[in-house]
Amino acid sequence: MCGSGCPANFSLSGHDEKLKLVGHPMNTEESTPQWQVIGQSVRGAAHQRNGMPNQDAICWRPESGIGSPLVLAIADGHGSPRYSRSHTGAKLAVEVAAQLIHNFLAGQTDFNNLSLVKRSAEEWLPQALVRAWVDAVAEHVRENPLPGVDRGVGASNRNDESASESENFTIAYGATIIAVAVAPGFVTYLQLGDGEILTVDDRSQVSRPLARDERLFANETTSLCAPEAWRDFRVGFQPITNERPALILLATDGYPNSFRDESGFLKVGSDILTAIRAEGVDKVKDNLETWLTDSTNAGSGDDVTLGIICSLESAGGKSENKTTGKPRSGRKSAEPSRSSDLAEADSQ
Repeated sequence: MCGSGCPANFSLSGHDEKLKLVGHPMNTEESTPQWQVIGQSVRGAAHQRNGMPNQDAICWRPESGIGSPLVLAIADGHGSPRYSRSHTGAKLAVEVAAQLIHNFLAGQTDFNNLSLVKRSAEEWLPQALVRAWVDAVAEHVRENPLPGVDRGVGASNRNDESASESENFTIAYGATIIAVAVAPGFVTYLQLGDGEILTVDDRSQVSRPLARDERLFANETTSLCAPEAWRDFRVGFQPITNERPALILLATDGYPNSFRDESGFLKVGSDILTAIRAEGVDKVKDNLETWLTDSTNAGSGDDVTLGIICSLESAGGKSENKTTGKPRSGRKSAEPSRSSDLAEADSQ
């Protein structure tokens, strides 16, 4: 599933040769942990007032949203006039990331060799993802020409250090990307730019699997359209031993920026786990659009996207606490203050 609708014929055949880095096609007949993904993206209140499109996008594989391996990706287009097609850049980013990473996982069989899978994920995936995104952008430019850009633009016109702004055709499509993959034995986290990843364990303890990028401040963010963007990825690899995450939450920066403070945002992780245990995944799925719309209206005004990966085993337990099904977010009814270490690339 993709937030804007993945094309049925979307493929990455040009990158398939390097997908099977570890062994042969995976055997999924054995009993493996089952996961489910739900998610929603809503257009920001400020963007509705200004007539701007939703700059966020979300996509997951498989399209059913259930199984293992499973991949979830979200992206946030930068939105200012310089990035005139960033909403398309975000859509292409989630499509590319979800399909590429799912293909990568489907080509694995020796999940016990975690060191080899880890090295492949850390060293190959960021470069392959950026290459595939640049190729997808080039194809879009060929079909939808940009002023001043040759219609015959191709992958050779990459976003390298020597390219001028007019030559770097990817700038108009600038976006961030966050992707998480769950597979038998491990979880892989990839992030370029702002936004948040939270994990919630069985005891409702919330943590961040990736270290902060200290460069993200004062409306600055790393981006897919930057020279050598693959170097700016943060990648985490978490072996699943005795305990797996009960929930993994991915959010574009419009969501955390809608809270009074960081503690209010972090509390969402445990609140959603409580809601799922009390009322089920489908109930939470049905409420997501309302929750996120309330967030942008009362908070940042930015586009808001939230994706949730749920361990069906861990989140299926009973909760001792009652819940209305709506996370206790700690939002203010007025515009919230912004944390100084969170960047906002989108220009409202």
